[in-house]
Amino acid sequence: MNEAHLHLAINHFPIILPIVGLLLLIAGGVLKSSILKRTAYVIYILATLFTIVAFASGEAAEDFIENLPGIEEKYMEIHEETAETFALIMYLLGGVSLLGLWTSIKRKPFAKPIGYLTILLTIIALLYAKQTATTGGEIMHAEIRSTAATTVHDIYNGEDYNEPSGTPAFHS
Repeated sequence: MNEAHLHLAINHFPIILPIVGLLLLIAGGVLKSSILKRTAYVIYILATLFTIVAFASGEAAEDFIENLPGIEEKYMEIHEETAETFALIMYLLGGVSLLGLWTSIKRKPFAKPIGYLTILLTIIALLYAKQTATTGGEIMHAEIRSTAATTVHDIYNGEDYNEPSGTPAFHS
């Protein structure tokens, strides 16, 4: 397994685990289950640990793929900047989750507001997770880049668009 493969294998956990944590935290609140809430906090902490690994492996992955054909530096830079913001939010979420776990175990009166803060941070983190995942995918997959949509649009509205049914005619 090379650096790029490690990065690709690990980088899904910081995205998926907060979704699971969010569902558990909400279920714990609705069902008034401290076990579910504590499990959610542990999952958030694990997501943060995976974020550390994914972020650390990103630089090595960049070094590994930067000279491959079709790889453009601008897409790696955009992904790196987005990933930095996402990582910071995840580190904050991990810290708040540690606090949430402690307040839940110690039954502190401010445990409930920490839960609400955790939900808010999760939503923000997931918005950045989506952007980070998209920009990461754009590095290797030209078909998902915003310019790909323009190209498809141009094909359908270009000179080859002659079919009344709305189906483009492809000529060889």
